[in-house]
Amino acid sequence: MGRHKVDTVDLKILAELQSNGRITNVELAEKANITAPPSLRRVRALEKAGFIRGYHADLDPKSLGYELTAFAFVGLSSQADADLKAFEDQIRAWPLVRECYMLSGEVDFVLKCVAHDLSEFQSFVTEQLTAVKNVASVKTALSIRTSKREPGVPIDRQPKSRHTIEAS
Repeated sequence: MGRHKVDTVDLKILAELQSNGRITNVELAEKANITAPPSLRRVRALEKAGFIRGYHADLDPKSLGYELTAFAFVGLSSQADADLKAFEDQIRAWPLVRECYMLSGEVDFVLKCVAHDLSEFQSFVTEQLTAVKNVASVKTALSIRTSKREPGVPIDRQPKSRHTIEAS
């Protein structure tokens, strides 16, 4: 994406947008202590530089009938790059998998899944996940409750003075 020198105003804008993606530009400018036109220019520059990946609604899973959140810890029989990429391509096609992280250590991937109920999750694990050619092991854990859910990243109010922050 490139280099973008981030200052304290940019960090304030990012923090506000992360907290409330529906904030108007006028409200955002007020909170960042600038006028609306430069606020909009800064937001567009932050988007273009890749600091802002997108905007979305934060949906309540239970309201939509997704009663179960579970994690699947997946070990693969081969960690060759092509096999890792093939597994990642496969999990992108599964709507129940909401997040996937490649790990170092005992397992290769952890998948965060949502399902309407335990039966749906069990069917996913036994019929789809374990059926993938390279999957050697799957361990699962069911979420009992969410104690903290903080989307995004912790934003320092001061830019890192010795480095230009890189957008990815």
